[in-house]
Amino acid sequence: MVEIDETAVAEAWDGNAAAWIAQVRAGRDFYREAFNNPAFLEFLPELTGLSVLDLGCGEGRNTRLFAQRGAHMTGIDISPRLIAAAQAAETAEPLGIGYHIGSYTDLDGFSDSSFDAAVSTMALMDSPGFDRAAQSVHRVLRRGGWFCLSVLHPCFVTPGYRWLRDSGGNERGLVVADYFSDQVSWEQWRFKSGERSEDQGQPESEGTDFTSARMPYRLEDYVNGLCEASFRIRVLQEPRPTEAMVEAHPRLGRLRRHAPIFLYLYAVKE
Repeated sequence: MVEIDETAVAEAWDGNAAAWIAQVRAGRDFYREAFNNPAFLEFLPELTGLSVLDLGCGEGRNTRLFAQRGAHMTGIDISPRLIAAAQAAETAEPLGIGYHIGSYTDLDGFSDSSFDAAVSTMALMDSPGFDRAAQSVHRVLRRGGWFCLSVLHPCFVTPGYRWLRDSGGNERGLVVADYFSDQVSWEQWRFKSGERSEDQGQPESEGTDFTSARMPYRLEDYVNGLCEASFRIRVLQEPRPTEAMVEAHPRLGRLRRHAPIFLYLYAVKE
């Protein structure tokens, strides 16, 4: 049985840091740039003037996007190397962002009721302790504060996830398997031809640039984790590429036709 704790996750992302920073800042995370970021920014409530905590902020690319929309941003990440890169970007182009090394499962460095809102983009699925993270976020939010997060969709991006293709290589459906697996594991992957490969075991995923943890979260873990932390879930969204997105990036057509690979949740502290 593989056991993965936060120390191991931090070490893995420190190891990923150089390649991650270079490739993300060069726009090679295709799904982020073409689909996920535009959809998540539309999903978010108004940010102007709010004090917002970014959980798992990494090298700060998305934190800067939120700051450019008028939020007073604070970022936290478990990887010292990613935080160092985020701080360097803030020094080069100041947006008033404060960055901290730490775990989103305790947030001990922040006082109760000290933020208006919290966000997390594609980070909470990569580390243990989602339930503790939800409780910590609830503690640091003011009454009426909101928490918006994006993760890989646990119902579709399962350990046995793969695309079915015809003889011409066109996606005709999606295989979803091992949803109820409780196995924790490490995954090796890369951005391929400007996209993150999510086709395990197929030629598109050959090679590796990054190592990350696969935690066995299911839909009930995210929903119940928020509810047990005393959040009220206002919106659950399974984003779908628009026709315009597919026209600009035909690769997104499979996500419009077959299944969502991202899950968004919007919860409020009442």
